[in-house]
Amino acid sequence: MTRPRVVVFDYGSGNVHSAVKALVKAGADAELTGDRTAALEADGLLVPGVGAFAAVRAALSAQRGDEIIERRLAGGRPVLGICVGMQVMFERGVERGADVEGLGEWPGVVRELDAPILPHMGWNTVEPDEGSVLFRGIEEERFYFVHSYAAQSWELDVVPPFPQPSLTWSTYGSRFLAAVENGPLAATQFHPEKSGDAGIRLLRNWIGSL
Repeated sequence: MTRPRVVVFDYGSGNVHSAVKALVKAGADAELTGDRTAALEADGLLVPGVGAFAAVRAALSAQRGDEIIERRLAGGRPVLGICVGMQVMFERGVERGADVEGLGEWPGVVRELDAPILPHMGWNTVEPDEGSVLFRGIEEERFYFVHSYAAQSWELDVVPPFPQPSLTWSTYGSRFLAAVENGPLAATQFHPEKSGDAGIRLLRNWIGSL
């Protein structure tokens, strides 16, 4: 059986080789590349994100990643964002006094968590939606987070016949979105590639949906 082809989009976002290894372990034929054609034609595109919202947004644009993501989604082709790769899917990010425009795939603002100690670093539980595909069979597992900012509300109003998005929440000081599944676009605030067996199973669930 042919393994789905997944591109981890290389736009200079830190060390993302662990994401490639995790995808291979989960059953994908994965590669790290910034090649536009490969990113457009792959069965799945993974958008990593490490660092500040503004830096990730600027680096994506420099590599025309915003165009690639938009074109894939317009054609119903799956995209998975991770950590800041999830955050930039929202309209705006407010970080260290800077208000930066995101990709605007989802309405809403990414803000600092209201917690006594930041960053939120380590393992935490999540509250998956009943209809979640990503968390099928791993609803009670813990996942690894490293972040100080997150989307803390969901503002997209989806009306029939379009399916309702599947929202997964977590709590650290304040309640925030740990994952979103909305048509071809899915994203996690935590790092599946750093979440052990549970993370591999989540990636396997995503790969199985491609």
